[in-house]
Amino acid sequence: MAPSTTETDPVTAAEGPTEKGEADDQALAAPDDVDQVGEVDEVGVDPGAWPETPEGGPIRLQKVLAQAGYGSRRVCDDLIADGLVKVNGEVAELGRRVDPDTDQVEVDGTVIGVRPGSIYYLLNKPTGVVTTADDPQGRPTVVSLVPDDPRVFSVGRLDMDTEGLLLLTNDGDLAHRLTHPSFGIEKEYLAEVEGVPSRGALRLLRDGVELDDGVTAPAKAAMAGSKPDGPSQLRLIIHEGRNRQVRRMCEAVGHPVRRLVRTRIGPINDTRLKPGEWRELAQDELRSLERAVKPAEEAQDEPVGGSKARAKAKDLEKGKEKGRRKEAHAGDPKADGPAEGGR
Repeated sequence: MAPSTTETDPVTAAEGPTEKGEADDQALAAPDDVDQVGEVDEVGVDPGAWPETPEGGPIRLQKVLAQAGYGSRRVCDDLIADGLVKVNGEVAELGRRVDPDTDQVEVDGTVIGVRPGSIYYLLNKPTGVVTTADDPQGRPTVVSLVPDDPRVFSVGRLDMDTEGLLLLTNDGDLAHRLTHPSFGIEKEYLAEVEGVPSRGALRLLRDGVELDDGVTAPAKAAMAGSKPDGPSQLRLIIHEGRNRQVRRMCEAVGHPVRRLVRTRIGPINDTRLKPGEWRELAQDELRSLERAVKPAEEAQDEPVGGSKARAKAKDLEKGKEKGRRKEAHAGDPKADGPAEGGR
C-alpha cells in the first residue's frame, strides 16, 4: 500500500479510544513472545528468528557501499582509499570482500548493514493490531500489514491499543542497536490525557517520575493543546523503553492517558502515513538511523545533514561530473556556455 499524499494529523488519523499500556520499546517481537497486552521479553534479538543469508560467498566491499547509498562504485573506491571504511575495526583496503554473516562494516564510524536483501518498513500501526508475528487469539498482527516476503519482525513494540510509527525489518544488527537502551534512541509520543497538567506535573515528567520499577530517566514534556472541558494533549519524548512507561508516567502525575500515538522514532517521522499504511525507508532515512545509533562522542563530530563520508562522496561525485562536462564541452566548439548551470 502506498503512503498517502495528504498531510494527516497523527492523533486524528486513527479512530477509537485507547486504554491499555504502551509496549516495551526494548525488545523485538517474536512469534509467541507476548501472552497478553503489555508483557514483554528481555532486550535482544533471537538469532534464529532471522532468515538465513543467501548463498554466494563474500561480497566486494565497494558493492556493499554502493548498495548502501554511498555513491557509485568508483566513489566507494575513493572512500576506501581514503581510509574512511573499516571492516571488523580495521581500515579496509581496495579489493576487500566481506561476509554478511560475520563481518561488520563501518563508514566514518557508522556501522552499516551488509546483509543482501535487507528491507526496512515504516508502518503506521492502527489500534486493534498486535505487535507480534502470530497471535494465538487470531487478532490481526503488524506483520500481516506488510509484504510477507522477505520475512520481517518489528523493532520494539506498541501494544494493541497504542497507535503510531513502528519499524519492521530483517536486519537484526540494526534492530538490536535501535532497541538496546544503551544507545538511547528517542521515541516521541502524543498523548491525550485527562485534565490539564500543571507546571509542577510537567516538571515531574521532565525530571523523573517514581514508578514501581524505579525513577524514570529525564524526559522531554510539553503541552500540545487542551480544551476547557475535554482532554489535554501532551508531547513526550523518552529514550527508555520500560513496559507501559508513558502511560504509567502520566498516571503517576495524576493525568491518565486516554489515547497514545507514537509520532517519531529517532530521526524518522511521517505525518502523511495513514493508519494501516506502510512504506519502505529511503536511503537517507536509513543512513540517519545508522548515525543515530552511533556513540554520542562520535556523532558530535559529524556535520549537520550527513556523515563525513557521505559528504565526501557527494563532493567526489560532483567533481567527476564537472570533469565529464568539461571534456564534453572541450570537444564541442558550439558549447561556449558555462559547464554547469547558467547565468
